[in-house]
This record gives sequence, C-alpha cells and structure tokens, in this order.
Amino acid sequence: MAAQGLFHVAKLVTAIEEKDPTIPEAARPILSLLVEQLRSLDARVAELDREIARRAREDAEAKRLMTIPGIGPITATALTALAPSAQTFKRGRDFAAWLGLTPLQRSSGGKQKLGGTSRMGERTLRRLLIVGASASVRWAMRKGSTADPWLSRMLERKPPMLVIVALANKTARIVWALMARGGTFRTPAIAG
Repeated sequence: MAAQGLFHVAKLVTAIEEKDPTIPEAARPILSLLVEQLRSLDARVAELDREIARRAREDAEAKRLMTIPGIGPITATALTALAPSAQTFKRGRDFAAWLGLTPLQRSSGGKQKLGGTSRMGERTLRRLLIVGASASVRWAMRKGSTADPWLSRMLERKPPMLVIVALANKTARIVWALMARGGTFRTPAIAG
C-alpha cells in the first residue's frame, strides 16, 4: 500500500525501479508501464513549458506583462491570447469584473455592502492570476516583508486567502493599464 498524493510519487517510482519486495510481483509490470508514461508526460510538459517561454520572450506585450510581480510566461501568454482588447473595457475595474475578481455588491438605501468574489468571468485567466498572487503572498509571508507596502498592510489585517484574491484583482487592474496604455510595470515608490 503506497501513500497517496503527488509528493509520494517519486518514492513509489524509486521503489518500483529498485524492485522493493513490498511491491507484489504481479503488479510490477503494470506499475513499470505507468512509470514510463509519467516520464513521457513530464518530458512533454517540459517541452511545452519551453515553447510557452519562447513565445512569451518573442511577444512584446507578454514581455511587458511579465514585469508585473506574480505574472510569468504562462500567465502573460494566456492573457495576450485569451483577453479581449483593453479598449473593450472602460477601466481596470471592468476588466477585473470580466475576470470575476470583483466583489458582489448588495447595496440598498445608500449603504454599500460588498459580498464574496463573483467568480462569474473568465475562469482560466482568473485562476492563473490567483495562482500568481498566491505565490507572491506566500513569498511575502515567508520573508516577513515586501517591497509593496499595500501587500504588507493587507497581510497584517486580513486572512491570507482574502489577500490573495485582492492581489489578483489589483494585478488584473495593472494588466489592463499596461495593455491599454503600454509601458512596463514600475514598483510603487515607498513614501518617506
């Protein structure tokens, strides 16, 4: 019986290749075939990663988007391929809403009440932005400080998942600004 999960695959592969006596002899040929398939898939994924990175380096807009923290070649290439023209949206908030990264509004009587994230938009791009924001937040939590004072303040006051979605929303607005106006991302200056 092997432990489940991606973390334990390498241990299982080693056990199969080293003919661990705890693995039944009848299961060995099938497991060896699965190991070959895993290696083949890993090679194909690595090849596709290289192709995406090459395309991102050759595309001027993708290169500009990769200057934003939390956006790498995969997200930048996906944004240039899947997002409509920035002129389609009036402002960055509209783009973030199209992605499904804005809070639901349940307002009445002049009182504004914000709910959870709508998640009504473009699913693939939203997920990629959340993964990038998650990496940025994890890095900031591990290091204890960041170059972005906004992120530091948010991490002090709010739960990590809320900060991740807020950072993804902020990143989407920055993406829209770069796509609409050109230029590259510049880290905000820290007030003295």
